[in-house]
Amino acid sequence: MGEYCVTPWDRVISVDYISTRDASRTPARFSDILLGGLAPDGGLYLPATYPQLDDAQLSKWREVLANEGYAALAAEVISLFVDDIPVEDIKAITARAYTYPKFNSEDIVPVTELEDNIYLGHLSEGPTAAFKDMAMQLLGELFEYELRRRNETINILGATSGDTGSSAEYAMRGREGIRVFMLTPAGRMTPFQQAQMFGLDDPNIFNIALDGVFDDCQDVVKAVSADAEFKKDNRIGAVNSINWARLMAQVVYYVSSWIRTTTSNDQKVSFSVPTGNFGDICAGHIARQMGLPIDRLIVATNENDVLDEFFRTGDYRVRSSADTHETSSPSMDISRASNFERFIFDLLGRDATRVNDLFGTQVRQGGFSLADDANFEKAAAEYGFASGRSTHADRVATIADVHSRLDVLIDPHTADGVHVARQWRDEVNTPIIVLETALPVKFADTIVEAIGEAPQTPERFAAIMDAPFKVSDLPNDTDAVKQYIVDAIANTSVK
Repeated sequence: MGEYCVTPWDRVISVDYISTRDASRTPARFSDILLGGLAPDGGLYLPATYPQLDDAQLSKWREVLANEGYAALAAEVISLFVDDIPVEDIKAITARAYTYPKFNSEDIVPVTELEDNIYLGHLSEGPTAAFKDMAMQLLGELFEYELRRRNETINILGATSGDTGSSAEYAMRGREGIRVFMLTPAGRMTPFQQAQMFGLDDPNIFNIALDGVFDDCQDVVKAVSADAEFKKDNRIGAVNSINWARLMAQVVYYVSSWIRTTTSNDQKVSFSVPTGNFGDICAGHIARQMGLPIDRLIVATNENDVLDEFFRTGDYRVRSSADTHETSSPSMDISRASNFERFIFDLLGRDATRVNDLFGTQVRQGGFSLADDANFEKAAAEYGFASGRSTHADRVATIADVHSRLDVLIDPHTADGVHVARQWRDEVNTPIIVLETALPVKFADTIVEAIGEAPQTPERFAAIMDAPFKVSDLPNDTDAVKQYIVDAIANTSVK
């Protein structure tokens, strides 16, 4: 990667991407990894080096957000990572992705003060009321742009524990050249989440309820993606956070939230992030590595506390499907966090050979330990990570307290983030921004338990429960999913 000018529009840069498992550091281009998702060796793509921010850049971004808005800021940030799409096209893409009233706030991502030293970054203003919209709306525009440029089609295969699926489907529905195949854990999502996805009748959207948990769905996606011949023959792409473009889009709201919470560039903030697959907080890690003034990155888990255990002990012990708890913050019911590999790659000095062993071999055997590795202490000391755990009782109590005392209603995942932020408040000297996950209406049963009444349904979702479901039940079997995809491609046209 070359040098970065203060103004990205003046750039003359070359942006290369490398796989976390490729010791030869074979370079790839953004447009290619956009459509490909997972690297051929099973690794995840990252920039060969992270762009570096300086004071002048941060000051300019303050002006851009204030005067031109979130979409313009997004174009500036994204331009640092993309050198094979013209600048004017990037501006047009972000302008289409981040618009009002598609997003329910003109700020796109408002930030409000919740209580002393704790803020909420509102990421649920998008069309599906979940933070995944922040990346998916951009991804939909990028996919359609690149496919038209190449005169190609793509078949997106993803896994979801709830919000990724609906966000992806709403972003891709009806788009030229795109089919979406979304795996969901059968019976593991809330009725509202199911209705959002299964109620869509667009011919390019295919919902598959897999007999298993989210990790099983994710494993099938990885297995299909690892079959290079099948992936090529059927033009398989990814929208899960294994796709680098997802994280790139999420970096933007770390920047905007920092700007909205501070008045000068020497002020730092911390983030408390409800965490399952490590994608959302990995974007924060990338922003921090770029030089955004972030103090702590606080990992908030639910009862599936694999990541909290790692940051406390150095042990990364993945759980089986049977040992993955079904909780009231279901989007975090994940025991093998895909994006964690990206952080470990950085933590271990980008040693691809070792990362390949850890995630290609040891994780499949139950996990690994870095407790005795000298690099482990860097996770907190150099990379700013902290962690905490929340239980059902914790999140219900937090929802009730925030509602009764502050007159604010938050969803269960956000409650996990608030609960853990409060644990760290006395040890952190900066404002803590809790990244909101979704609107409470998606998790009505837990809200009723917490406050004694159902959350109000926003008008734009009033009829969502009335549509008939369109979903196919399949066994937890990679070959069965492959055959379903082949048959669907043969029987539908997206041109």
